[in-house]
Amino acid sequence: MDFLLGALAAVVAYTFLSLRVIKQYERGVTFFLGRYWGTKGPGLVFVPLGLSHQKRVSLRIMAVDIPPQDVITRDNVTLKVNAVLYMKVGNPEKAVIEIEDYRYATSQLAQTTLRSVLGEVELDELLADREKINAILKRIIDQRTEAWGIEVSAVEVKDVDLPTEMKRAMARQAEAERERRSKVIAAQGELQASQTLAEAAHTLAQEPVAIQLRYLQTVTEIAAENNSTTIFPIPIEMFRPFIAAMEHSAKGAQSQGQPSLPAPDPSLMLPRIEVGEPVRKKE
Repeated sequence: MDFLLGALAAVVAYTFLSLRVIKQYERGVTFFLGRYWGTKGPGLVFVPLGLSHQKRVSLRIMAVDIPPQDVITRDNVTLKVNAVLYMKVGNPEKAVIEIEDYRYATSQLAQTTLRSVLGEVELDELLADREKINAILKRIIDQRTEAWGIEVSAVEVKDVDLPTEMKRAMARQAEAERERRSKVIAAQGELQASQTLAEAAHTLAQEPVAIQLRYLQTVTEIAAENNSTTIFPIPIEMFRPFIAAMEHSAKGAQSQGQPSLPAPDPSLMLPRIEVGEPVRKKE
């Protein structure tokens, strides 16, 4: 009887020690007597103690830092580039059986791929089109790690460390580009201003009264801003009606046989008007 109780207690203890609890984000790759026995989890699983071995694999996305790499671009510029790799285990069985350390192997593969891909692009393309380069890195690394059961979510180039001489050259280039743009904008402004002035001159040439109004507006502005005397000639257009009336009366006199007066000279009909500050009375 005692033997049976002892055997039962041993079985219960052995069963209790063989139980494993696997979390929701984990899977347990189990080997029984050295052979693959299946992928267990999540939850409570039974792994025979002493006869089997289990290796747990996390299914969460991992961020793997790629240390700075010395890269020579296609236009022979030496720089240091680092990146970050986001990956997760898609097939726990392959991640354990096909590769010894999938995280270390993926990191090394990412470093070599980073150097090879950036060696085929120019510096301007690296700085201006990182999305394209990130997509190329992701595609290459994902294809290579598929046999290991690894899925690459994204590869992002973080920092590009340029030499000091290259930074100075880029600063001079940017300054020259800004100066070129400012000159182009100024030239475009002059062109638009000249076109607007030409349109205004064309409009004023068609409407002589508009010129007179512009003269009067100019006199008002000068008298309001400056306390000086301004001599402003009255345009001959203001005397056109009187001249026409005199010419009409002269033609009528000639038709009746009466002597007519000579037509007035327009140059003598340009009086001067002084516009200045009004005289204030002394109190």
